[in-house]
Amino acid sequence: MAKPVSKERSDIPVVILCGGEGTRMREMTDRIPKPLVDIGGKPILLHIMEIYSRQGFTNFILCLGYKGILIKESFLDYEVRSRDMVLDFRQGERKFIGSETSAYKDWRITFAETGETTQTGGRVARIAPYVTGDRFMLTYGDGLSDIDLHAALDFHEAHGRVGTVTGVQPSSQFGVMAVEGDRVRAFAEKPRSPDMVNGGFFIFERRFLNYVKPEVNCILEREPLERLSADGQLKVYTHRGYWRCMDTFKDYRELNDGYAAGVTPWLPAVAQQSVAS
Repeated sequence: MAKPVSKERSDIPVVILCGGEGTRMREMTDRIPKPLVDIGGKPILLHIMEIYSRQGFTNFILCLGYKGILIKESFLDYEVRSRDMVLDFRQGERKFIGSETSAYKDWRITFAETGETTQTGGRVARIAPYVTGDRFMLTYGDGLSDIDLHAALDFHEAHGRVGTVTGVQPSSQFGVMAVEGDRVRAFAEKPRSPDMVNGGFFIFERRFLNYVKPEVNCILEREPLERLSADGQLKVYTHRGYWRCMDTFKDYRELNDGYAAGVTPWLPAVAQQSVAS
């Protein structure tokens, strides 16, 4: 259930980048767009949207591109797939039975066709007409976290700059050895990296849209964010909790194996118990 939040905060649009080809996951993305790849039988896109909606943010803008029609259809068909219904051919009508109890019933979703091959910055620029307030949130369509979004917003509001990026320290892909000559002094299996990386979960003032361009080749993580940081207008909110990106087929397998075992750190405790049972 969404936490009660002020209307000012609940109206903040959540922009999700859903248009990439997911080339590192061709085993899955030849058929469907990466945001529709399942974790535990549910598209990762829904897991991400639920991270926001559980904290009271239900106004979404999806930046569509590669196979975007499948994302539209998955939401349009939601009631057909999940609810009891009567199809009366004699009367020519379709009727759903019972009340809608889904957590999604309060969501508002704008599906924005931002181009088949448009890069991330161009996609953000192209949804500018749908950002009507002074602030928006932004994330990728493949990252999960137990981030406290209200704490991130408090941090953003306090520093007063244009942008906030979430910084995370992912685990190393490999075991690390401390070596002295030919002697291994210490061995650590996949320790956390000492370097901070971009974990997504951005917060921007609307004027950040002046930094991006609608051109196909505008990459968010290059000129726009580089210029924003050079202007002293980008701060980092450090998140030391759970964060995981589904970047490869290996990530997909590990996330699903974890889900099957009840290991779902991005979910609140009550939801984790439901998965485990």
